[in-house]
Amino acid sequence: MLRYTLMRLGIFAGCLVVVWGAVYSGIFPRGFGDSNGLWVLLLALILSAPISWVVLRKERERASVQIVNRVDRMKANLDANRSQEDVADDAARAQGGAAASN
Repeated sequence: MLRYTLMRLGIFAGCLVVVWGAVYSGIFPRGFGDSNGLWVLLLALILSAPISWVVLRKERERASVQIVNRVDRMKANLDANRSQEDVADDAARAQGGAAASN
């Protein structure tokens, strides 16, 4: 997941540099008044989102598989812990029942 996040940030940084260069060279219009920095960030965000969606598809699927595997392992560990508790509880009840009948 860290790799995917770093790749997304890299694409955004690249788009930010391109948009900044395009705004200051006059290809894209400048923002109104003091809003030029926000305008550049917004354009970079809008441009980087579809690029990331297409370019990072395989990486996103790989990260998804890793997350699903981790969740399945956690569920298996929880089920194993529950069954251990059930066995211990049944053994304690059996010993308590045997002691009560004596």
